[in-house]
Amino acid sequence: MIEIKHHGATSGVTGSCHELSLHVGSDEKRERFSSDPDLDTTPESEGDRHGILIDCGLFQGQDEGREASAADLTIDFPIDHIRALVVTHVHIDHVGRIPYLLAAGFEGPIICSEPSAVMLPEILEDALKIGFTRDRSLIERVLGLIRERVVPVPYGQWHSVFEEGECSLSVRLQRAGHILGSAYVECEARVGDLEERIVFSGDLGAPHSPLLPEPKSPERADRLVIESTYGDRDHEDRETRRDRLRAVLENALADGGTVLVPAFSIGRTQELLYEIEGIIAEASLKVGSDGKRERFSSDPLFDWEHLEIVVDSPLAANFTQIYRDLKPFWDAEAQELVRSGRHPLSFDQLTVIDSHEDHLNAVEYLAKSHRPCVVLAGSGMCAGGRVVNYLKVMLGDDRNDVLFVGYQAAGTPGRDILTFGPRGGWVELDGERYDIRARVHQVGGYSAHAGQSDLLRFVEGIPEAPGEIRIVHGDTEAKKVLGKLLSERLSSRILIPAL
Repeated sequence: MIEIKHHGATSGVTGSCHELSLHVGSDEKRERFSSDPDLDTTPESEGDRHGILIDCGLFQGQDEGREASAADLTIDFPIDHIRALVVTHVHIDHVGRIPYLLAAGFEGPIICSEPSAVMLPEILEDALKIGFTRDRSLIERVLGLIRERVVPVPYGQWHSVFEEGECSLSVRLQRAGHILGSAYVECEARVGDLEERIVFSGDLGAPHSPLLPEPKSPERADRLVIESTYGDRDHEDRETRRDRLRAVLENALADGGTVLVPAFSIGRTQELLYEIEGIIAEASLKVGSDGKRERFSSDPLFDWEHLEIVVDSPLAANFTQIYRDLKPFWDAEAQELVRSGRHPLSFDQLTVIDSHEDHLNAVEYLAKSHRPCVVLAGSGMCAGGRVVNYLKVMLGDDRNDVLFVGYQAAGTPGRDILTFGPRGGWVELDGERYDIRARVHQVGGYSAHAGQSDLLRFVEGIPEAPGEIRIVHGDTEAKKVLGKLLSERLSSRILIPAL
């Protein structure tokens, strides 16, 4: 029997953790389970069992009615049979519970792409400091253990996880286009004469995103587990979202306000820097009489060359440097810019704030000054981090703008600002209410997630439709809408699992 279980991301968009297990049991029980996919528990005494986990992420916001606190981080499912953890990418909602998995006794390898192998210890160091312990020696021991366990696997190459008697399992990672190092996972599973190709999408990226090649559909998937974050809607195209981003920046230049971008440290921060550098470069050029572009000084109100871009997040700054170091994994467009002498992640107007003291000084200075500025500060859903200090002093000033470029989960301050800000409402930050007079924008095209059409294209690009498609990692409506569309287009059995 080959079965799939879900230990997260079934009633929301966080806590991703899925299990693929291979079990040698009686033909009768194998037939019973294969005909009823809702039965996903197996008696532990029923033969030999081997499995892997796909991700082990943190719950955030009101996902499953849970808060991202230590009480919700326990590993509450059996792991004795788990032979390996496969990481699709290093966002915290996919890797945040790894320290707790290790504490629960997991001793297997952590399989991931080569870029993810570089970034995983970095993101977990930050997670450990915030939610686990401040004990530096303990953090170093945990990180050391993680580095020992990490197994980098090149894209497109099969990697054998185990081969035990009648059971064998190999995995192959393919580019997912979500963030640097992201992958979807192809699993080649065998139990006796039963063989299946099972694909876990992880988080898929949108086509034409800056820096990363877009994902290509797998050549085969007997069963598919697919995310549905934006299963009910599409993003703006790249040109439209770029125009909207430029318009928001022009407002900042015109009225001397700050554009505050709640930043996800990995992915969107780097994509935004890439796009902002391009906007500044284009705005600072004009076409001369000979048809060539030349540098010029624009109207002082729109002096792009003096617009300061601030990254106030040590983690985001760290990952921006890692992105620079991993240029071989960039797409062709980005690499061509580098060859032409441009530096899309390291340009003159970019300032990085590291120390907490400098952060507090920047908050105070920008709150009082009328100097236009763009600040990218963590965290992306405004549930903590340095962005909260900026929000407290800037939300009440209509010169300022708050720009959301990523998904805002239910129960987070980001969702409240997005919902109530345009109505002149308020948001609660650290137990106090703050009126929202700043303009609030959302440019969905900069989400690192695929839109509805992208998800459909990914599934329909599989040469033969999967026999079963499981829809996870989405709000209820998003999953329902995507499920309905897939059921209308394909003969696949569509399942929406629940814990």
